[in-house]
Amino acid sequence: MGINIINDPFKNKGTAFTKQERKDLGLEGLLPPYVQTLDEQVKRVYAQFQTKSSNLEKRLFLMEIFNENRTVFFKMFSQHVVEFMPIVYDPTIADTIENYSELFVDPQNAAFLSIDDPEAVKNSLRNAADKRNIRLIVVTDAEGILGIGDWGTNGVDIAVGKLMVYTVAAGIDPSQVLPVVLDTGTNNERLLKDPLYFGNHHKRVAGPKYYDFVDHFVKTAEELFPNLYLHFEDFGRDNAANLLNKYKDQITTFNDDIQGTGIIVLAGILGAMNISKQKMTEQTYLCFGAGTAGAGITKRIYDEFLQQGLTAKEARKHFYMVDKQGLLFDDDPTLTPEQKPFARSRSEFANAAELTNLEMAVKAIHPTILVGTSTQPGAFTENVVKEMAAHTERPIIFPLSNPTKLAEARAADLLKWSEGRALVATGIPVADVKYNGITYQIGQANNALVYPGLGLGVIASTASLLNDEMISAAAHSLGGIVDPNKPGASVLPPVSKLNVFSTTVAKAVANSAVEQKLTRTEITDVDQAIADTKWTPQY
Repeated sequence: MGINIINDPFKNKGTAFTKQERKDLGLEGLLPPYVQTLDEQVKRVYAQFQTKSSNLEKRLFLMEIFNENRTVFFKMFSQHVVEFMPIVYDPTIADTIENYSELFVDPQNAAFLSIDDPEAVKNSLRNAADKRNIRLIVVTDAEGILGIGDWGTNGVDIAVGKLMVYTVAAGIDPSQVLPVVLDTGTNNERLLKDPLYFGNHHKRVAGPKYYDFVDHFVKTAEELFPNLYLHFEDFGRDNAANLLNKYKDQITTFNDDIQGTGIIVLAGILGAMNISKQKMTEQTYLCFGAGTAGAGITKRIYDEFLQQGLTAKEARKHFYMVDKQGLLFDDDPTLTPEQKPFARSRSEFANAAELTNLEMAVKAIHPTILVGTSTQPGAFTENVVKEMAAHTERPIIFPLSNPTKLAEARAADLLKWSEGRALVATGIPVADVKYNGITYQIGQANNALVYPGLGLGVIASTASLLNDEMISAAAHSLGGIVDPNKPGASVLPPVSKLNVFSTTVAKAVANSAVEQKLTRTEITDVDQAIADTKWTPQY
């Protein structure tokens, strides 16, 4: 009995079990006699953490604590959010995903579902939940992990990491979450040739069999967990959009790559508008990288133009997309359904045949907003930035690709090349930049500023759907927080106040759900509903 409790990270208190608890739970003699407080435990563990020499070592150590005691882990994480975020999640998590099978110690309460054994889905989910009241699942098939691609079952780490952020940022109860990986195979030859790889050693399954498997998972999860919020993460480009379109009007679901990134970029642009005193609908938007994230962001910004009064025809005139083949034109047979609305006619340009790269496109279009989701390092060159800055007073430039090695530009270079005029947000954490006597705070377009609060708002309000109105409310709640009159002001709020802004987002989302009458139960006090839902790390 006592051993089972010590080995349960949701119940384990370690050295904080009181003498009476040790007697009642059969723990006498299994722990050192001194009873520590939670604060003493955190102080001790953080001192151990500080002895680790690399970010990978630090992450592996933190995962040991996570596996042993969720309360200690999240108490410490909450006290060191800025320090821990790039270690617990991006960019360090990329290293553990690439080496997951070699580093494996514990399954971390995840559910591993195989397309080769669909009959086991129900029992697998039930076993992983272990009678817990699951309210939130993050599921991935790991075809499009961060900027590193297809990592099969190794990608389960992305679901685990995402759920950690949900808890530390928004207070989602860690006992009510479940990471899930759908192993449909992998096209990563390194994994297929690796005898240590834990996943299915065959190519990815596609087509009807794939969608039937996902559908079987979704229906089973909804059946087992009736109050579920289902978060899709890092699916491949085509599958991600297809799955979102299929389920978004049926269940409470969210795709972070398509919707989450779009929300945070919209919030950043709204913040930039507050600083530049310009109008959103007067901007010219260019996205470099037309995959899942790029197309999803573009659609979100386009929807905002519609909400601000433009017709669809008027709004589309403001949007351009550039991919590896150059500016997207409407006669390209390879366009995805998500790209087609933003492809242009060749007749608009006298030199259409020359618009085969980003620099030529910028010269022809004169964008005021440039967003990068290309995973092409250094793509925002000095020539590109100077050309853009020559035609707009406050160029808005967001190099979002991550991890660090894939970023389109460095924030310091963007400020230098634009003579301090650029309004910058990055996809990775960046220290303040000093230029011409001004300290520039660089906003991080980190989805963690959005998706935890979004989830909290949906769960607390018992919303039956997550729709565009709720998503727009989330973006606007973030976009007005920064001080626009401060020299060097950031376009987005700092990650250091993640828990505060998550509550701000949650209230906006929950209020929207209540106003639209989309709640499963009657909510008379949104603030109280959110407070009642939030979990705090304490014994």
